Amino acid sequence: MKIGIIGAGNIGGNLTRRLSALGHDVSVANSRGPQTLEELADETGATPVAVEEAARGAEVVVITIPVKAVPSLPSGILDGAADGVAVIDTNNYYPQQRDGRIAEIEDEGLTESRWTERRIGHPVIKAFNGTYAQDILDRPRAAGDPDRIALPVAGDDEAAKAKVRALIDELGFDTVDTGGIDDSWRQQPDTPVYGLRAGTEAVTKALAEASPERPATFRG
Repeated sequence: MKIGIIGAGNIGGNLTRRLSALGHDVSVANSRGPQTLEELADETGATPVAVEEAARGAEVVVITIPVKAVPSLPSGILDGAADGVAVIDTNNYYPQQRDGRIAEIEDEGLTESRWTERRIGHPVIKAFNGTYAQDILDRPRAAGDPDRIALPVAGDDEAAKAKVRALIDELGFDTVDTGGIDDSWRQQPDTPVYGLRAGTEAVTKALAEASPERPATFRG
C-alpha cells in the first residue's frame, strides 16, 4: 500500500520504520524539506518528499505534526491522493506546553481531531495519539498474544476506519473503536486511556471512564 507520512518526529519516524519494513511504499515529509530526511530514507528505504507531494497516490496519509502547525499545511494537501484515502491524525492539543490557546477547541467544544478536519477539509481517523513512540518499534505482538496492546481509534468514515484498524493490526496491535470524531475526547490527553499499555478489555473500560471536561492542565 502507498502511504504518505507528514511529520518525521518520534511517531512519524517510527511509523516510517515499521511500515517500510512491512513492505509498504512510504513517502515521508517534514517542514524542513526532503534533504533533511536522507538519513531516515537510507535507514528505511522510504522516499523523502516535499510536504506538497506526501499524499500523492497515497491510500493512507498520516498527519503527525504539532497541532499549531496544522493551519500552515499547504492548501490542497490531499490533492492527488488515492480515492477513499484514509487520513490518520495522531495529534494532541497542548495549549500550555506548545500550541497556544485555540478558541474553537476550548470555547466551541470541538474535539482536537474535528478541529483538524476543518483545517484540512477532509475527515480524519484519530489514532496513535496516546501511543508511546518507542512502543511502535518494541511492542508489536502477534494476534492473540496476551501481551498485545490495544489502541483506541475514532472516526466517522467507517471504511477509512476499517482500513486504519487493519493497518494497525498488521503493525502488531489490537484496536478498540472509540466511536466518531465527536467521541474522540475519550482518548485525548489526560484521559484514562491516554498512554495506557493494555489489552482490549482494559482499553474499553478506560474509554468508558473518560470525562468530557477538559482538565485545567490542558486548557489555555
